[in-house]
Amino acid sequence: MEFIANVQGLTAIAIGMMVGLGAIGACLGIALMGSKFLESAARQPELVPMLQGRMFLLAGLIDAAFIIALAVGLLFAFGNPLLGALQTAAGA
Repeated sequence: MEFIANVQGLTAIAIGMMVGLGAIGACLGIALMGSKFLESAARQPELVPMLQGRMFLLAGLIDAAFIIALAVGLLFAFGNPLLGALQTAAGA
């Protein structure tokens, strides 16, 4: 029983790290990309429509990595497959 509690505690720490580091990475990535977009738009205003489309595409890809980490974190928070394997092994 103590081992299951230990797995739950370490899983909670891992979820926090996944979501927290993913959010920090996404924020930094979008901030850097936005600043480079503004610099390039100021240097060559005629390229803004092309650059804007590419910027939004990359923003979606950067956010996708964070959303995937969030989904995996929610999977481990509410339907932890590690606990299911432990409970079946303990019952056998």
